[in-house]
Amino acid sequence: MLQRLIDDVKESTGNALRLSSLAAAAAIALFVTIAFLCAAAFISVLRHYGPVEACLAGAALFLVVTLTVVAVYTARKREMQRRAEKAAKAAKSAAATMFADPALIATGLQIVRAVGVKRLVPILLVGGLALGLMASRGAASSRSEAEEEE
Repeated sequence: MLQRLIDDVKESTGNALRLSSLAAAAAIALFVTIAFLCAAAFISVLRHYGPVEACLAGAALFLVVTLTVVAVYTARKREMQRRAEKAAKAAKSAAATMFADPALIATGLQIVRAVGVKRLVPILLVGGLALGLMASRGAASSRSEAEEEE
């Protein structure tokens, strides 16, 4: 059974490697094609209008491509932030509804009765301390991410 699992992993890894190498070859071929098309357009503009106009036309073309890529990047980044905020809100509302569930509260009370308050207080203190440390780390990492974006 374990050998079958290992063989499946080897096969899937081999397939992924083959597909990745084909994608890399296609990307290189596309790059060369675009380079030759740009060279042909440059030579054509150079013959009709001159060297300055040919350079300006090439610069304008690449400026338009760059601005398009930046616009797509910005739109995707905003969409990812919206999704993350929406997921965080959903998680908070799920946690709030979970603590309002009567069955959960009854289960918590049964645990307190079974364990005892004297034993449960230290456990809750350690858990609260750990939760506070995790929350402070999360706040510090979100602040550092915000500073990096600026």
